[in-house]
Amino acid sequence: MFETVAVVGATGAVGQIVRQLLQQREFPARNFRFLASARSAGTSIDFRGEAHQIEELTKAAFAGTDLVISSTPDDIAAEYLPSAVEAGAKVIDESGYWRMKDGVALVIPEVNPQDAINAKGIIASPNCSTTQMVMALKPLHDAAMVRRVIVSTYQATSGAGVAGERDLIEGSKAHLEGREHRYSAFAHPIAFNALPQIGGQKEEGYTSEEMKLVYETRKILGAPEMQISAACVRIPVTNCHSEMIWVETERPIAPEEARELFEAFPGITVEDDLPAGRYPLPSTCEGSDEVFIGRIRRDISHPNGLTFWCVSDNLRKGAATNAVQIAELLVEPSW
Repeated sequence: MFETVAVVGATGAVGQIVRQLLQQREFPARNFRFLASARSAGTSIDFRGEAHQIEELTKAAFAGTDLVISSTPDDIAAEYLPSAVEAGAKVIDESGYWRMKDGVALVIPEVNPQDAINAKGIIASPNCSTTQMVMALKPLHDAAMVRRVIVSTYQATSGAGVAGERDLIEGSKAHLEGREHRYSAFAHPIAFNALPQIGGQKEEGYTSEEMKLVYETRKILGAPEMQISAACVRIPVTNCHSEMIWVETERPIAPEEARELFEAFPGITVEDDLPAGRYPLPSTCEGSDEVFIGRIRRDISHPNGLTFWCVSDNLRKGAATNAVQIAELLVEPSW
């Protein structure tokens, strides 16, 4: 059992879900503290039936904590989390800053739990789009070695934070009413639109979001030679990311075998009945901690190819749930 757990970014979209999960899953700790920006400091929240005051995030605020779960922008994670490590805390970070640093474990508990258990210092939680894809790849990779992946993502506006959700809702109202909306999270209108750019430009014309899928997947699976190409698109959906994934394996995997592999893997739910119109949808997957897979079929362009559709709540398994599951790995085995 941990003595004191601190949640950093406790008032943000992911931080709020972290708080809910710590309550619902009865995470074993004697004390909980909640840290946020100076703007939120001093406000009161309810946790386990008691009022807790939000504390301002400072480098000195980590004194006395032994576990930190953090969900902040990259620059905040870079500046403050080393102080948490220096204070003796185990740190689980949701930002993108630490993921690809040497010596930092990048963990999905169902995929590489031992990396978290063996970790020193900061443990990183992957990007939301990476997490659901790697969950789906892992059983296939174990069975037949994935050699190549092509993925197209269709990502919800909640991935851009509260401002992204607000842009979709208010922008949609403005569009229907024939008036202008000043977008703050997106460079172009997201209402009734699709934006084929998430993140800044990186090598070969790919974006930072697309390259996260490449580098993070290789690191988590320990597969530096895996060939991966990604295209990431923002769509006018409030929550849940969707992905169409093509994989090439060393030997053919029939759709029937793939269904069995997915169904046996923890954290995956299969919804796959095309004639009945049954497959995962963002509208039905929201609020779940599972990764949902459907439209499983042979890739007719390659003898060793398989393709499928994958949907997951990006704020839960893609962020908050994964972080809390990592924390549970770190609790003493008797729990």
